[in-house]
Amino acid sequence: MTKVYINSKLYDKADAKISVYDHGLLYGDGVFEGIRIYDGKIFRLKEHVDRLFESARAIKLEIPLSPSQMIEAIQSTVTANAKKNGYIRPIVTRGAGTLGLDPRKTTDPQVIVIVDDISLYPPELYENGLELATVSTIRNHPNAVNPRIKSLNYLNNILAKIESIQAGCLEALMLNHKGEVAECSGDNIFLVKHGVLKTPPTDSGILEGITRKAVIEVARKAGIQVQEVSITRHDVYIADECFLTGTAAEVIPVVKCDGRTIGNGKPGPVTRQIREGFVQLTRQ
Repeated sequence: MTKVYINSKLYDKADAKISVYDHGLLYGDGVFEGIRIYDGKIFRLKEHVDRLFESARAIKLEIPLSPSQMIEAIQSTVTANAKKNGYIRPIVTRGAGTLGLDPRKTTDPQVIVIVDDISLYPPELYENGLELATVSTIRNHPNAVNPRIKSLNYLNNILAKIESIQAGCLEALMLNHKGEVAECSGDNIFLVKHGVLKTPPTDSGILEGITRKAVIEVARKAGIQVQEVSITRHDVYIADECFLTGTAAEVIPVVKCDGRTIGNGKPGPVTRQIREGFVQLTRQ
C-alpha cells in the first residue's frame, strides 16, 4: 500500500487529502520537485531540495520545514514505501484560504511527499529516438512566471504538450519570447554539432534541470566540449545529434523535429556515450 506524507504524518494513498480551499488547487500556488530513486539511493537529493526552497523563496512561500527536515521527510517516506527504484514528488502549497488571490488569507502551508513509479516514454524510444514538434505556445516570459521557478502552475507546459500530441509527437519543442529554442514541455534539450555539445543557457527561459547539470558534468568528464549558447530551430534541424534530459526522461535521443530528420535519423555516438555515462553516475 502506497504511503503519502502530509505534514509529518503518513497516510494510505486513498486517505491522502488536503482542503479544496488550498491555494495550490485553486490557483496553482505552490512549488514541487521530481526526484529519482536508483537502487535504493535518492539521486542528488540535496540539489533538488535546494531548488525547491529557491522556488519557494521566489514566490514568497515560507516552507514550514528546514532543508534538513525536508530531506529527512523525503527519506522517511521512501523508507516507508520500501521503494528501491522510483520517483519522488515533494510538493509545498500555500495552504487553505479564502476564494480570493490574497496569499495573506491562507494558513498552514501543506508539505506533501509522494513516492511512486513513473514511466514517461516507451522503452523502444530510448533505442530508436523520438520526434519533436515545435509548438506555438511559448515558454513563459521570465518577467511573468519565471521558468526557473518549478511551480504548481504547469498550464503553459500542458498546453504545449497538447499541441505536440495533436501533431503526433510525444514532446513539444518550446521557443522563448525571442523566438529562440528554450526547452521542451518537460525536458531540457541538447544538440551535438561537430562533436561539440550545445544547450540553451538559463537566460533563454529554461528550468535549470538537475539532470541537465549532471549531463554537463558527465560530458566534461568525458572530454566533450560543452557550450551553453542561444539555439534556434535552424540549429536543431542541422544538428548531428539531439537528445533531451529530465528527471523522469533521464537521457532520451531525438531523431526528428518538425518533419526534419536529425543526423542520420538514429541515436548518435555522443548521445549513447552521454546516456551510458549518466546511467553509471546514477548507479554509483
